[in-house]
Amino acid sequence: MAHRLMIVDDSNIIRNRIERSFEDSDIQIVATASNGLEALQKFDLVKPDFITMDLTMPQMDGLECIQKIIAQNTGVSILVVSALSDKATALQALQYGARGFICKPFSEDELVNAINRLIELQQS
Repeated sequence: MAHRLMIVDDSNIIRNRIERSFEDSDIQIVATASNGLEALQKFDLVKPDFITMDLTMPQMDGLECIQKIIAQNTGVSILVVSALSDKATALQALQYGARGFICKPFSEDELVNAINRLIELQQS
């Protein structure tokens, strides 16, 4: 069964890189968004199983977006992908309901392994 992924990042380069990482997998990219506001609008339409979420974005940052998405109680798993290696912000994202965190720059293996861990968590 394909897992549905939405990519949220204000960097087109990062969005494309994440998309390419899952080209030959059972992960289907159902939407991309360049900020939290756009992510919220698309979230209801595409109902992803997983989201990769940047934290620093215009209009609505990742922390606020995580809170709003988790409040909908859909069971979605969020992986924070951020250049902010600030532990306090990472912990805050996890407290708000994100289920994982990887730092930019990341390798394709790190990204795929992090999503696979979320899949395992969701299935257990």
